[in-house]
Amino acid sequence: MRAVVMEETGGPEVLRLREWPDPVAGPGELVVDIDYAGVNFMDTGTRRGRIPEGPPFVPGVEGAGRVSAIGAGVTGFSVGDRVAWVMVYGSYAEKIAIPADQAVPVPDDIPSDLAAATMMQGITAHHFVTESAPLAPGETALVHSAAGGVGRILTQLLKLRGARVIGLVSREEKVQVAKDAGADEVLVSSGADFLDPVMELTGGEGVHAVFDGGGAFTFQASMDVLRRVGTLVYYGALIGDVPTPNMFDLPKSIKITYAVFADHIHTRELLLEHTGDLFDKLRAGDLRIDVSGRYPLGEAAQAHTDIESRRTSGKLLLDTSL
Repeated sequence: MRAVVMEETGGPEVLRLREWPDPVAGPGELVVDIDYAGVNFMDTGTRRGRIPEGPPFVPGVEGAGRVSAIGAGVTGFSVGDRVAWVMVYGSYAEKIAIPADQAVPVPDDIPSDLAAATMMQGITAHHFVTESAPLAPGETALVHSAAGGVGRILTQLLKLRGARVIGLVSREEKVQVAKDAGADEVLVSSGADFLDPVMELTGGEGVHAVFDGGGAFTFQASMDVLRRVGTLVYYGALIGDVPTPNMFDLPKSIKITYAVFADHIHTRELLLEHTGDLFDKLRAGDLRIDVSGRYPLGEAAQAHTDIESRRTSGKLLLDTSL
């Protein structure tokens, strides 16, 4: 089969299309013919060296496709079933072996590209607004990168909860994208210069929660913009330097959470619960997930270049049919 293989770590140029051994369905596993693989910002951290094993290595952690082989002991799946998955490395390929308990059945009325685009970013945002910082109607959130994949989903889910959303975007041309997702106010910020404008918008009180995937560069300002006992939901460890706050320096008795995927989705029941609610919201038209870029497998390097440029909005996918 064809796969995107890292034979070394580094820039986007290390992502090269190669012939790779076909996977075999071991006990408890499914082999899936991949239709779409999701491209996430965390994949760029993998490419730079944050990988669970050394090269050669096939990156990518989410996708959707059809079951082509079933391993011993697996029940509840048939060859031809459409499934999606997340946090299974090796997804930048034409085939993958995945643990059956991490395979999510895709409903007939949810297209495979939309299912693939929902898994990482959708589940992450869903957990943030239901567990990490479940805001009440009328409370205010600050969403970094509000025109990006996670940011747009966060904004929509927060608005469904009745929250007020202040969105941050890096460029003027992204303002309307964030507004279309439901943001009440949108600020253009290239770094940590959002503190004063957000405090002005909140009458000097600050926000109830900040969702910050920007890395250490924005961390202090995100803390400072919170009101008393507010919550900073931080998810930027694979994007830039990791901040090291001093507990005695935390302002206003705020709370900081860093949600590791394996911790907040630690059972199959939770995986199905989160994806089921997301699929229901997609079906009802309450949630929109936009795929803004589709690339052939052989153009994975370009997809990484584009996502790192900060010029993209919405979800990027690798399409094995291209």
